[in-house]
Amino acid sequence: MSSRSAIEDLEEFDLEVVIAAILGLLIGSFLNVVILRLPQNESIVYPASHCPKCKEPLKWWHNVPVLSWVFLQGKCYFCKEPISWQYPAIEIATAALFAIIFYKEGLTFQAFVIAVLFSSLLALSIIDLRFKAVPDSLNLFAATIALFANSDYLQNLQNAAIVAGALAMLRFYVSYYVSKKEQIHLQKQIKSAPWLKSYYPKYIMIEAMGEGDIIVGFAMGALLGLEKTLIAIFLAALTALPASVYLRIAKSDTQLPFIPFLAIGAFLSYLFGAQIVEWMHANYL
Repeated sequence: MSSRSAIEDLEEFDLEVVIAAILGLLIGSFLNVVILRLPQNESIVYPASHCPKCKEPLKWWHNVPVLSWVFLQGKCYFCKEPISWQYPAIEIATAALFAIIFYKEGLTFQAFVIAVLFSSLLALSIIDLRFKAVPDSLNLFAATIALFANSDYLQNLQNAAIVAGALAMLRFYVSYYVSKKEQIHLQKQIKSAPWLKSYYPKYIMIEAMGEGDIIVGFAMGALLGLEKTLIAIFLAALTALPASVYLRIAKSDTQLPFIPFLAIGAFLSYLFGAQIVEWMHANYL
């Protein structure tokens, strides 16, 4: 009897994960629309899905997640122009997010909220990588739904406000330091070449952190709490370090977007943060 019950539980669990993955595929397909249209101030509802090259409206069977891209061999059915690999990649990534989160949380309202939150962070990451800016509408949506990721909504809001406030103050301090350092360097240049004075601004203000990062921090605080958010920020900085070193060695002027790394750090902390906090308390605190 117990053996049969275990098998039934396993089958029910597998079904839940499969359903979650299918839902993730559908939401991933919608995320592709959001990623493409939102930064260009286009409606994500109208017009219907169409080829970005030839503008031909797509048939329903052109929009089946992943499978359509495979069957069409990565090309538009009408104009035969290549379809970016980003489309199936986002769909598969979102399906994986949903499957992992529902595997961890079970079939609950919180699991759905968390899955939608990380899907939003995925979309924000791709937009930040492509456009070096993120739309406030999507960022604020992620921050808002994060408040419902755990059942203690007031505690979620408190943690979110603390993290956002701390990041905002950090932004002011670091921006002041960097700007002051640049101002001193500028004054030395002007002192050695006074005729350059009219070509340089009197004051310099360099932003060390974007406002979008602070909003993501708000969402992280609501979802993870204070301790796991600190772990997430540390992991984000750690994963961003190789890319930052590479850009410095290559002497590239490319700005390194931080939201993708914050999203990675948040997801790793969501999965393993509790174990890391337990280990820290046992060994250092």
